[in-house]
Amino acid sequence: MPTTCALCRRIVPDETISDPQVVQKHHLRPEDRAESPTVMLCRPCHKQIHAVFTNEELREDYDTITALRVAGRLQEYLDWIRNTEKLDIRISTNSRGRERTG
Repeated sequence: MPTTCALCRRIVPDETISDPQVVQKHHLRPEDRAESPTVMLCRPCHKQIHAVFTNEELREDYDTITALRVAGRLQEYLDWIRNTEKLDIRISTNSRGRERTG
């Protein structure tokens, strides 16, 4: 059965799921893994979240899939990823992108 990424809502086809890392479990509260709710994300979305946000930000401000979907820092990425079939992308962590804003 195909999996839908909880963030970008792209459908990951069955034939790509043989790669065990193409769909990944994301803990919405990364430092409280035992108690944290989880969502299934495609690999690019999971990488992007951790490149853009610190664990502190994820825990304090982005601990729901809805909060992540409307996060300003993800909008350009989400607009792009929704229009591609790529399941493997290069992500670089930019410390400026991860600085806390206001």
